[in-house]
Amino acid sequence: MDLMGKATELVGAAMVALRRKDVPGGQAIGATPAIPKAKEQGIMTLKMPTATGWSNGRKPAAAPGLQVNAFAADLHHPRWIEVLPNGDVLVAESMQADRKPRSLMDHAMIATMRRARAVGESANRVSLWRDLDGDGVAEHREVFVEKQNQPFGMALVGDRFYLGNTDGIYAFDYDRATGRLSGNGKRLVEFKPGGHWTRSLIASSDGKRLYAGVGSLSNIGDEGLEVEIGRAAIWEFEIETGKARIFAGGLRNPVGLAWEPQTDALWTVVNERDGLGDETPPDYLTSVKDGGFYGWPYCYWGQTVDDRVPQDAGLVASALQPDYALGGHTASLGLCWMPEGTLPGFPDGMVIGQHGSWNRAILSGYKMIFVPFKDGKPSGPPRDILSGFLSADEKQSYGRPVGVAVGPDGKSLLMADDVGDVIWRVSAA
Repeated sequence: MDLMGKATELVGAAMVALRRKDVPGGQAIGATPAIPKAKEQGIMTLKMPTATGWSNGRKPAAAPGLQVNAFAADLHHPRWIEVLPNGDVLVAESMQADRKPRSLMDHAMIATMRRARAVGESANRVSLWRDLDGDGVAEHREVFVEKQNQPFGMALVGDRFYLGNTDGIYAFDYDRATGRLSGNGKRLVEFKPGGHWTRSLIASSDGKRLYAGVGSLSNIGDEGLEVEIGRAAIWEFEIETGKARIFAGGLRNPVGLAWEPQTDALWTVVNERDGLGDETPPDYLTSVKDGGFYGWPYCYWGQTVDDRVPQDAGLVASALQPDYALGGHTASLGLCWMPEGTLPGFPDGMVIGQHGSWNRAILSGYKMIFVPFKDGKPSGPPRDILSGFLSADEKQSYGRPVGVAVGPDGKSLLMADDVGDVIWRVSAA
């Protein structure tokens, strides 16, 4: 580590130590969370465990009544999962590109991310995995598509496969007989790359539309709002007409997307802004209304104003309050609907992969959790499905949860672990 890196690391450690005494007693979770008053940090808290991966037979801890095994291993930073109708499991292998720092604080942040294996050379491919004998372990592996630009979200509609690269939505011809793609793909919608780079995708239940999550470039419009146009939003694309529009905005970094089947409402998990405290504001799970505005960058959790940002009173007044808080800086990324009966003892609800914090005095997230639903809304506290991704002293991360999906058998969950380079499978014990 160079002298600048060492200096910034020491400053970061000192700030973490100072702020531990101000850490709230509990997390801001649920429909009516207790959100602490904002405290502008000035120098951002930086705390992230060193990524070590899994060794010596170690694996995540499953909730009582469940077991976990490696469905697929030896991947390169697996981020997202799509299960095809024929049972093939697609995995997007990609990561944030490394870059030169722009400031002292930026230098510290990038150094922290490198240590946590959060930036580097992206594999830029989607791999295909197949469990040939139904034992919960994939024996067959092949490259599904490669030479992409930070691929992430995936959707198959009819004989067309859609891929969310960081610079747009691409379409490929899909041969159902062979299970393979043909051609180089065509870009249908262009997105601005950089910043929050992931582009999740989900198709409507009738197969007529695609929805894509596009995160902001910066934390709170730090480089001006003009460069944020078209970002911090969920986009809708009409497959037949080719028309694209912003479906909902003010969502700092909407990643996972899922349908709640009773109401057919679109839900998302959103990573909120940094620099106001360990629990302020919380990341959240919310239904998404057509034309809705959710506050970023002007305000959060309804009309709570962020006075670091030049204000727009009209947009603040229109801001919708999210449905369910997930705790501060949990980096909730993965999202899928899990019907009752998938895992024993779990009702209908949403499964969330929490990638874990990098900017609070006491780490949060680093779990796969479940939020129960009733009558189309969250109906109780979250439950852990997988934990044990951190060492006891929080200095090491064996893995980090990302994308989640119901397994091909309908009786299991799959979860991408981008530090462990594993796809974990959770099933009944």
